[in-house]
Amino acid sequence: METIYAYLPQTLKEAISTMLSDLEHDIEEIRVRIGKPLEIIAGRHYHLPHVVTMEEGQALVNKLSQHSFYALDEELRCGYLTIAGGHRVGLAGKVILDGGKVKALRHLSSFNIRVAREKRGICHSLIPWIFEEKWKNTLIIGAPQTGKTTLLRDLARTAATGREEQQIMPVKVGIVDERSEIAGCVKGIPQLDVGLRTDVLDACPKAEGMMMMIRSMSPDVLIADEIGRAEDGQAVAEAINSGITLMATAHGWSYTEVIRRPIMQSIIESGAFERFVELFSKDGVRSFIVLDRYGHPLTQPARVKV
Repeated sequence: METIYAYLPQTLKEAISTMLSDLEHDIEEIRVRIGKPLEIIAGRHYHLPHVVTMEEGQALVNKLSQHSFYALDEELRCGYLTIAGGHRVGLAGKVILDGGKVKALRHLSSFNIRVAREKRGICHSLIPWIFEEKWKNTLIIGAPQTGKTTLLRDLARTAATGREEQQIMPVKVGIVDERSEIAGCVKGIPQLDVGLRTDVLDACPKAEGMMMMIRSMSPDVLIADEIGRAEDGQAVAEAINSGITLMATAHGWSYTEVIRRPIMQSIIESGAFERFVELFSKDGVRSFIVLDRYGHPLTQPARVKV
């Protein structure tokens, strides 16, 4: 949290540390909206009595941009930026269009600071189902804030570093990190531990990046977050046909819901994935179920700390 506090105006930092000192280590998101109460998500939602002022919003912008707002044009066009420590800041405000496409954001009024937490070892309980002499093509399915990216990051770290206890040798890992959430790169350098033998393409469109990674870095395991667009299908097929293991996530409440989408149905029914991991979160407790390539459960619900 100290890294994040360094970007916040002193008044916002004091409001959080005073009101929620016991929950600082559980904070998942800090939502700053000009003219509205400061909101903290830490297992549940907390609205603090502190109302964010225009001056505090501008001070936050200055710190995020290091007093060079227009240097952030590319990040503003995407609607988010990644700060030191791998934390991601979502942005909202007035959209500037150019030819009907988003050119930039101006007059920022909302900030969503998502706290990046490394939880090493959370994938270990899954390994008996997704590793057998080699890693299996695996799709992690879950709704927002169920821990998909956190789990995917730990899988990347474990594959790239190895795990002697489970007789896993390290392999080459390639991460296509379209939204800078997996490795949390700043100026191309990962801020989060993604393993010893890992290469990262940061802020690169997924489908194009997957093809680039396959051709340029010859990974044994390819990692991507949030697949589901039409162009992703070809990249998935290319990876599988190249003998590369693919690990990815997809937004959804369940395997049944995800396979109803035409694009995902095509990818799944092609047999691309050998394992599916459904993640759930209820009352602050997260759990998983592992499914085979046909969507049949291999496990009972099991708790996972993500």
